[in-house]
Amino acid sequence: MANKKDDNVAEKPDLIDMSTVPEDEIKKALTFSPEDMPGPLLEESSFASLFPKYREGYLREVWPLVTKALEKGGVACKLDLVEGSMTVSTTRKTWDPYYILKARDMIKLLSRSVPFPQAMKILDDDMACDIIKIGNLVGNKERFVKRRQRLLGPNGNTLKAVELLTECYVMIQGSTVSAMGLLKNLSLVRRIVEDCMKNIHPIYHIKELMIRKELAKDPKLANESWDRFLPRFKKRNVRQHKKPKLTKKKKELFPPAPTPSKIDMQLKSGEYFLKPDEKKAREVERRKQASMENRAKKDAEREKSFVAPKEDLPTNSTAKKSASKKHADKSEKEQLEALRNKFKAQADIRENKRDIDTSTASDYVLQPVKTKKAKKIKSE
Repeated sequence: MANKKDDNVAEKPDLIDMSTVPEDEIKKALTFSPEDMPGPLLEESSFASLFPKYREGYLREVWPLVTKALEKGGVACKLDLVEGSMTVSTTRKTWDPYYILKARDMIKLLSRSVPFPQAMKILDDDMACDIIKIGNLVGNKERFVKRRQRLLGPNGNTLKAVELLTECYVMIQGSTVSAMGLLKNLSLVRRIVEDCMKNIHPIYHIKELMIRKELAKDPKLANESWDRFLPRFKKRNVRQHKKPKLTKKKKELFPPAPTPSKIDMQLKSGEYFLKPDEKKAREVERRKQASMENRAKKDAEREKSFVAPKEDLPTNSTAKKSASKKHADKSEKEQLEALRNKFKAQADIRENKRDIDTSTASDYVLQPVKTKKAKKIKSE
């Protein structure tokens, strides 16, 4: 019984360690050569792509190089200038079934203004492409143009930074963004472009990619989470000016009455039935009346310059101000008179003192003192 159980159990294949396999053998196993395709394809498959009018001259110059590049894979191509389309199709010489899909991507890139030397790289096995449509992501046209310019940056610096960090070729043309590179990097480019159209600046993604690139160099952090190193940006809700709501006019049941014509006005006034002489007389009278009215207006304007201007009567506030000024003037006069009286009184007191005092000027002069020596000299 044990032997039967062992027979029924399928033998598990031994796992191969890829690090031990040399790179040359891996490349040989992955490459597809014409010898691997013994017969032609059973059915023909073709793809077409339209191109704008301004690309017609460039495609006409480059088309011989395109046909030469696609002949290596056995794929035929056709340029129709009347319809403005490019078509690629398989032939009996096509030895790689996947080559037609690469040719389809190539004509798509050429129609989106990617130059031929760059578009030709899509024929390599490692290269992939992604055409991102951004026209429908933003409703307002002005806002769309601003955000697309934000993706380019000043002198294309933002786009160059994205290309260096993602290792992809990025081309912005019209309402599409064409990207070429490795498949894992194309998802990064798509996320940056779509977030830019959603009003998230590409600089935030650029900072994150720069930090990730530096962290990848450290082997110790290979098996650890990088969330603690990555920046966390808070979303700020900027207040936008709301547009005033326009009130819709109510639709009336009946349309408005039409404006009366000149004939209708004449019929209403009875002028339509008058004779030409009477019409002329009426017109002369109307002109005279109009001229009289104009003269009266001009005379009134001339008389205005001779009319005396009205003087503003003093109001309660101005009266109060004048009263307060008068009161202040009175108080100042009283103070001055009090000072005058004071000085006069002091002057009178001084004069009275001078009259009472009988002293002479000699009283205020020092007299010489007579000593004994002076007496002796006189005696001799």
